[in-house]
This record gives sequence, C-alpha cells and structure tokens, in this order.
Amino acid sequence: MKELVEVIAKKLVDNPDEVVVTEKKDGRNIIIELHVAPQDMGKVIGKQGRIAKAIRAVVKAASTREDLKVDVEIV
Repeated sequence: MKELVEVIAKKLVDNPDEVVVTEKKDGRNIIIELHVAPQDMGKVIGKQGRIAKAIRAVVKAASTREDLKVDVEIV
C-alpha cells in the first residue's frame, strides 16, 4: 500500500524528491502518512479534496483484496 500511495503522489507533485510516505501497522489496521512539500499540498488535496478522496478510494480498493483497513492521512 505504501508503494501505491508513493507512486500516485510522485506523479502529482512538482517536487517528487520531497514525497515521503510512512506506514504504521496495528494488527489489520494500517495508517499511511503522506508528506509532501508545502507548495505541492494543493496538488495532492485538489479542489474540494477530490484528489485526496480519489487516492483514498484507490487505496481502499487495493486493501480490500488483502482484507485490511487502510487510512491515508495527508500531513
């Protein structure tokens, strides 16, 4: 899941070198934190949060295959 979020985020931003994705596991729950450069924050969130919702939807679809609950937080 971490790699999936990282690939998506790097394609969206102007500074792909500053994209950092961390993963915290707690049983079947996984929290993925996405850190981007301050000037790229709007590109990852999108208008009215549409891109952020799309990223979360893709990760949720991928996580159902593995029977996991994954939350994506943009920090």
